[in-house]
Amino acid sequence: MSYQEAKQAYGAIGIDTDAAIARLKEVPISLHCWQGDDVKGFDQKDAALTGGIQTTGNYPGRARTPEELMADIDQVLKLCPGKKKINLHASYAIFAPENGGWVDRDKLEPKHFAKWVEFCRERGLGADFNPTFFSHPKCDPLTLSSPDSETRRFWVEHGKACIRISSYLARELGQSCTMNIWTGDGFKDIPADRMGPRQRYQESLDEILSEPYNFDEVKPCVESKVFGIGVEAYTAGSAEFTLLYATLHKDKCIPLMDNGHYHPTELVSDKIPALLTFFPEIALHITRGVRWDSDHVVLLDDETKETCKEIVRCGGLEGRVNIALDYFDASINRVAAWTAGFRNVEKALLYALLTPHADLKKLQDQGKFTQLLVQQEELKTLPFGEVWKEYCDSCGVPADGQWMKTVEDYENSVLRKRV
Repeated sequence: MSYQEAKQAYGAIGIDTDAAIARLKEVPISLHCWQGDDVKGFDQKDAALTGGIQTTGNYPGRARTPEELMADIDQVLKLCPGKKKINLHASYAIFAPENGGWVDRDKLEPKHFAKWVEFCRERGLGADFNPTFFSHPKCDPLTLSSPDSETRRFWVEHGKACIRISSYLARELGQSCTMNIWTGDGFKDIPADRMGPRQRYQESLDEILSEPYNFDEVKPCVESKVFGIGVEAYTAGSAEFTLLYATLHKDKCIPLMDNGHYHPTELVSDKIPALLTFFPEIALHITRGVRWDSDHVVLLDDETKETCKEIVRCGGLEGRVNIALDYFDASINRVAAWTAGFRNVEKALLYALLTPHADLKKLQDQGKFTQLLVQQEELKTLPFGEVWKEYCDSCGVPADGQWMKTVEDYENSVLRKRV
């Protein structure tokens, strides 16, 4: 089937495929830098990954330097359609003699991210940012909720430094910077004090957000998590804690939901309209958890589709939802993992833009649930693939079935030589 035939098929249900393609080209998705090196970063040599997260696998080709990581990201950018941002963690600061060399996280400055700004500017990319509250000797193992005042001070100063860096990224690149605050603070076994860590966490967040910033430029987020490895019994930043904090500080921060950070029976797709009922803006980390927050590569599965439907239905593409990816798989080719996940989120967004939401809503409101079920199911057999191919062609990137050869060639010529 040709694109013109697919266009006619969608036109029969009132969908303009050209308009859907044009709209999707304007939607920024933040590509996470940490897929390329298994969340190791550059500031702590040989530091163990902490905070209740874990990468598995040892596929050849992990990026070891900023230059290698940027080269790998370039490969992904060439293979993915649409508008992109780069999502950075503070641990990816680039130290060099010309910027004074290494400093600890509480002393980070914008100059340590100047090379990332140059990288993004040359490629027309925006940037998002994350303080790194894990994989560091000063995790005791707590950070912002630690009972030790010196430990808390170090991490508060890190958070404030990241506000300044986020402001720098936003000004230099001319796009708002989402700055996500997440810690793995928690306990492996049943705690004797659940309130104390949360009170200290609240005070630390208050201090971090006292750093001056323009809320139109910098979008601080607070992210929750139900549990992690080594923090199975208790996390200070629970869903209730972070959501209430964001609710009481709407002029300073927004809530961020990661669909791997909830109980497996909870669906972020269902939470999006709930939050957008009360918040003008939210942020998302799209990932795939298998029984826990395993951060598998995002698939074009039901939950990814439903998440993107809710983004479209609820006005998320009009600046109400900041979309980012967050997964890391070291068991397969990392460039392929990046590319497949990004393309799958783009597919899900396109699928949502090709859905006649107003007609389906009308059926629901009229109580015609049989017709609603049938129409929703029959949408699945429309020629989506031809529209996706047209979108890829119009963005100058390979269609499905064409990009993997590029990844294999890059693996053989570059990645397998990294030893």
